[in-house]
Amino acid sequence: MYDFSEPPRATVWEVGALCRAVADALQARFNPVTVRGEITGFSRAASGHCYFSIKDAQGQIRCAMFRRAAMQLDFSPRDGELVELRGKLGVYEQRGDLQLIVDSLQRAGQGAWFEQFLRLKAQLQAEGLFDAERKRRLPAMPRGIGLVTSLGAAALHDVVTALRRRVPHIPVVLVPALVQGAAAPQSLRDALTQLYRMAEPEAAAQKAGPVIDVILLVRGGGSMEDLWAFNDEQLARLIVQSPVPLVSGVGHETDFTIADFCADLRAPTPTAAAELVSLPRDSWLAELAQGAQRLQAAAQRHLDRQQQRLDHASQRLGRPSGQLGRNQLQLARSAQRLRHAMQLRLQRQQHIQQQLARQIPQGLQRGLETQQRRLERAALRLELLDPRHALQRGYALLTDGKGQAVTRVAQARPGDALRASLSDGDIDLTVVHPRLL
Repeated sequence: MYDFSEPPRATVWEVGALCRAVADALQARFNPVTVRGEITGFSRAASGHCYFSIKDAQGQIRCAMFRRAAMQLDFSPRDGELVELRGKLGVYEQRGDLQLIVDSLQRAGQGAWFEQFLRLKAQLQAEGLFDAERKRRLPAMPRGIGLVTSLGAAALHDVVTALRRRVPHIPVVLVPALVQGAAAPQSLRDALTQLYRMAEPEAAAQKAGPVIDVILLVRGGGSMEDLWAFNDEQLARLIVQSPVPLVSGVGHETDFTIADFCADLRAPTPTAAAELVSLPRDSWLAELAQGAQRLQAAAQRHLDRQQQRLDHASQRLGRPSGQLGRNQLQLARSAQRLRHAMQLRLQRQQHIQQQLARQIPQGLQRGLETQQRRLERAALRLELLDPRHALQRGYALLTDGKGQAVTRVAQARPGDALRASLSDGDIDLTVVHPRLL
């Protein structure tokens, strides 16, 4: 039976486990996040990592930008500069501090573009255009690949080079389009519409040309303004109508557009988009390469975290040579005092030992006699305190169900089971009605 008199015990956390639980909650609830604020306390460590805080009138968050992300900066951040950054919230477990790991950083001049991007993203997401259930798997061996990009873009060279190296036997149908400027959205829509007609089942049945099983929509990196054509609402609605799986490879790994969310699959770069639709025949080699990539990424993250710890430690340590000299001098003095103290203590112990050697025989004899007398007196007192003498005079010892002595009427309630111990045995009793004197 549950004892309602005992309050429930609260969960006791280990400190590290609590930090990890908070970090997991932040990852599930917020990440990735985009934050606007003012830089303060900016510093760049020798490792290439950058450390600073982002603040506004209401709050402040510590930030860390690892070397790989910092190398992509196209300006030199400084204190007091208004910026927008994108990254992941986490907990720096060694200190339990909230920390924002920054993936990209830019001046806040593009804020209006980003707000417009977020509004359109929220609208299309609410309509279900980004739902994972409607996205399709890529064909393992496509019969033909459709490609939409600019003829003058470096992305075209990257994609063609990757496809020629990996699947030279698969035909590629290029429909050129503008990828930047006011006319780019319409040009991209026209190119996709042309490829859709070639990918329809009727076109395949008529064998009017290569059968298109997958489409690549690619462009190289740039600013948000450069990539704005891929945030067009009509283009987004046309992408979800593709009759075959469509892969978006727009910008760099940290760039996101509406086209990325609408496509069946988003690739971090144009080259990666080409590689996703041109898997080698030996699938186990592909799995091995993916495993190596994951291992390298995990090792790099571990190295980044350890480097961050080293950066913080080096900032606190300073120059250890002076402290080392002081510690050595103090150690030498302590050793000298210890040797002197040990010699004095050894001499005192030898003197005490000599005195004890003379005193022990007499002291032992006197001690034995004293202990014998104390034992005799204790035995007599113990005999007088034996409760059996009281029981033989008519008294009884009452105990409750737990074996605890009942010495007051208030300890007994009607119906309680008690036990009375007499001189020759025990009697089980039940309380009927306790009465106070």
